[in-house]
Amino acid sequence: MTLQQLLADGAAELALFAALGFLFFSLDDLAVDLIYFVRRGWRALTVYRHHPRADATALAGGTECGWLVVLIPAWDEAAVIGAMLRSTLARFDHPDFTLLVGHYRNDPATRLAIAAVEDPRVIAVEVPANGPTTKADCLNHLYAFLVRHEAASGRRAKALILHDAEDLVHPLELRLFDRLVERAGVVQLPVVPLPDRASPWIGGHYCDEFAESHGKELVVREAVGASIPLAGVGCAIHREAIARLASAHDGRPFAGGSMTEDYEMGLRLGALGERTVFVRLPDRVGEPGVVCSRGHFPATLGAAVRQKARWLGGIAFAGWDRLGWRGGLGERWFRLRDRRGPLAALLLLSGYLAALLWGQLWLAAQLGAPLPPQPTPLLAGLLQINFVLLLWRTLMRIAFTSAVYGAGEGLASVPRILAGNLIAILAAGRALFQHAGGGPRQWDKTAHVFPAIEMVRR
Repeated sequence: MTLQQLLADGAAELALFAALGFLFFSLDDLAVDLIYFVRRGWRALTVYRHHPRADATALAGGTECGWLVVLIPAWDEAAVIGAMLRSTLARFDHPDFTLLVGHYRNDPATRLAIAAVEDPRVIAVEVPANGPTTKADCLNHLYAFLVRHEAASGRRAKALILHDAEDLVHPLELRLFDRLVERAGVVQLPVVPLPDRASPWIGGHYCDEFAESHGKELVVREAVGASIPLAGVGCAIHREAIARLASAHDGRPFAGGSMTEDYEMGLRLGALGERTVFVRLPDRVGEPGVVCSRGHFPATLGAAVRQKARWLGGIAFAGWDRLGWRGGLGERWFRLRDRRGPLAALLLLSGYLAALLWGQLWLAAQLGAPLPPQPTPLLAGLLQINFVLLLWRTLMRIAFTSAVYGAGEGLASVPRILAGNLIAILAAGRALFQHAGGGPRQWDKTAHVFPAIEMVRR
């Protein structure tokens, strides 16, 4: 067998493996699309013909207000925590809230930055350990402090809200949570990454992914009866719901050994019978803005790979062991979708390697070598079907990104698919390596940047 034949056979096998996998995943994604558009059409023809569309301004207009407690874990956040706290205090439109900010005893810079924000609504809580431990461990210390604080003050919080040290909150967020946690144990708002002009490809790909996942994926997830995983920011948990979870886990509601404790919490609360909902509401009907949590995401390749590896490792690898396959058909379907990341990365790598090998064979043919064998009818047919499905997926990405960020960013989402694929491949390799070594033992966080307020309209 000649080297050319060996390369051609290798390229064909890799391409066939990738094509079959892409076909399965594309049909899976197409099912989500169909459910989304059928649901949207049905609601337009039934619900909205008899009831006006809700908006945050009207829904958050009640006068009854409970005490809401925001948990903000912080490790090495001196650069952003002060600005975040001041912004949050100024922006929240709610009469009764407290910000509990966790910090570590060996992180004096963060402690001083928190202390510089002199406001009785901000309470610094020191974790009695050298950091970093895990984010979940920090959150569990904040929860334990809250339990003691409630006992000492004679008050009980209505709900707990989760935010990170770099988040830009929405003014109506707490009033919306105040109303909605009376109807559901867990409420998740959309997460909208802020565009980063200095990182249009790496930072920008987060805009595309969240626009589609928080514009469509979570909507369908709730529609089929699957639990809503928490994003760790812009989410509220009813006080009684988290108390139930804590009582089942020795007073520690957050999964201390998990790198994706937020994701797990939504699914664990759903398994306890709590209603979990994803709420995407416009500020006002007819206006483009929605009530959401915003912030900058990693802007460099290394930071993005680290973050995505943490997500993949916690959800796809450790999540399989920790959460299993409980629940009904919709729940199991979306757990399968959650855990397909490593296989998707392997398929991408196979596809790119096949394209590289075929490119070399084509180049050799231009230099006088014999033409490589043509693809088999099966492979040729799969490639044609996948090409059509890829066009559809690309149109979906453009449409959902454009709906949030405008047509320019929507068109830019097309070349950013390549950046997202590269990050996914590298992150899957890092996650597999970490999982084989027992998983990360501490908070594998990335550096954060707090946005300039003037760049955000609201």
